Amino acid sequence: MPNMISKNENGKLYNTALGLAIFTIAYNLIEGLISTYLGYEDESLALFGFGSDSFIEVISGIGIVHMIFRIKKNPNSNRDSFERTALQITGFAFYLLTIALLATSIYNIWIGHKPVATFFGVIISTVSIIVMLILVGWKRNVGRRLDSDPILADANCTMVCVYMSIILLISSGIYELTNIAYIDSLGTLGLAYFAFKEGKECFEKANSEKYCGCD
Repeated sequence: MPNMISKNENGKLYNTALGLAIFTIAYNLIEGLISTYLGYEDESLALFGFGSDSFIEVISGIGIVHMIFRIKKNPNSNRDSFERTALQITGFAFYLLTIALLATSIYNIWIGHKPVATFFGVIISTVSIIVMLILVGWKRNVGRRLDSDPILADANCTMVCVYMSIILLISSGIYELTNIAYIDSLGTLGLAYFAFKEGKECFEKANSEKYCGCD
């Protein structure tokens, strides 16, 4: 049964959802810039790939902002052409990232490449896990109060960022402790797996009316 809330509270909740979406875009942009720079400097493919994923999440976030404006006007409206195009662009970007991560990680394993350090991967992934878990909880609370499947779906999809952060944390942490050459590349393969899943889901959503199925 839908939650019975006043029109004023309804508007405030949608504004909160919009604010969370905009914050997610800003956070991913900053995270992407820092992670790709430090990943390049430290020759950590996992951290660089993590940062590249953050830039793609920015594109996805623009589609989410548009979606919130749409459902605020009409909660029962269907996905429009702007959202479908954003999903398709995001899907292509995730597939390209998957190919790049796979190719580079396999090459690094082949030559036995070792990062200079992965300390910043530990720090960035830890911060990301904390921030993303807070966002997931906040988005779910807003989605439940609005009885909004799209907002709840966005919250569930934000969990993918948590999973990728955990992979980065584990691979960076193990490398810092053991200095084993392949760990960073194996972590990158884990990131490639989730990038592929996200790309596949983007195309599925672009061709249907369903929302995120990654809960």
